[in-house]
Amino acid sequence: MFAIRKLSAAVALALAAAAAQAQVSDGVVKIGVLNDMSSLYADIGGPGSVVAAKMAVEDYLKASKSSLKVEVISADHQNKPDVGSQIARQWYDVDKVDVIVDVPNSGVALAVSQVTRDKAKAFLVTGAASADLTGKACSPNTIHWLYDTWNLAHGTGSAVVKTGGDTWFFITADYAFGHALERDTAEVVKANGGKVLGAVRAPLNTQDFSSFLLQAQSSKAKVIGLANAGGDTINSIKQAAEFGIVKGGQSLAGLLVFLSDVHGLGLDKAQGLVLTETFYWDLNPATRTWSKRFASLDGGKYPTMNHAGVYSAVLHYLKAVDAAKTDDGTKVIAKMKELPTDDALFGKGRVRQDGRKIHPAYLFEVKKPSESKYPYDYYKLRATIPADQAFRPEKDGGCPLVK
Repeated sequence: MFAIRKLSAAVALALAAAAAQAQVSDGVVKIGVLNDMSSLYADIGGPGSVVAAKMAVEDYLKASKSSLKVEVISADHQNKPDVGSQIARQWYDVDKVDVIVDVPNSGVALAVSQVTRDKAKAFLVTGAASADLTGKACSPNTIHWLYDTWNLAHGTGSAVVKTGGDTWFFITADYAFGHALERDTAEVVKANGGKVLGAVRAPLNTQDFSSFLLQAQSSKAKVIGLANAGGDTINSIKQAAEFGIVKGGQSLAGLLVFLSDVHGLGLDKAQGLVLTETFYWDLNPATRTWSKRFASLDGGKYPTMNHAGVYSAVLHYLKAVDAAKTDDGTKVIAKMKELPTDDALFGKGRVRQDGRKIHPAYLFEVKKPSESKYPYDYYKLRATIPADQAFRPEKDGGCPLVK
């Protein structure tokens, strides 16, 4: 009798697992990491985002004892919206990808968000910054996980103005991200009593910023706002040093700066930069432990906040798939909004109805070379921005999903 009961229990568990698994299309949850693998944003995300996604899958399955089968694939969108859209359609229609993650470049992200909505799949944005993704372009199938242009403008922009940087000139990456970052920062500058003296648009991934820097220099603005990212930010700052812009009395405001940018520049050139991030590897014991593990898997490179965002977003996505007992994109995104977020890298948080994930942000200053004591010891914390203040109020975004 005991053997029969034991066998019956085992059969019941197997049937329950099979029933849960049957709700997952093709029996596999397929995650597509889509980003810049080879150009100016490759260090921000690139192959490191694939590492982070795989770490999240491993950690979730181990901790939850889930029976989910999960696969991670990746592709390079080449910073072209048409290429990103084409990959997204191929992944959704042919390769049976359930969720796309990362996608730096707001132009590509906005295009992929629309494809995702049309296909009723799921999109977790960590790499793109345009706040329009949770504003006028919000979608019931997209969550914006990490940072956005409103967050960056109100973090870095506000801090710089309040410390005397009240006249600005922008060097702006000439596509959706740069335009949104300039717009949002200009609003903050003006709201705090400052003035915008001008702006110039620079082609994405240009190697020569000399003409743009000369225009900024001649404007006599106290602050040159760099509304760009990745390789463009690095080249802007390096070439500004060659022109003696900071020595001449003007300051640079890097509006979106990553750990990899500071590493590429070196502390001698990056020192004194004020920046806003939502993650720093050396913030606390939990972030240090995870980051050292990440570095051991990614050739010794320490993680950017984008890598941390990919990890966090994938963890919560898998939790929602299990809770909803389906990989239907619209239903999983709804479940992600319903469940509170909680992980070692960002702590407790939530996802709002407009798709904005909420967590604290941090205002950092880049250390002087003499202040750095060990590898990647680059930031000192100036202020913590509470979660309820770090992002645009939900009522102000214009998202049709907000009632």
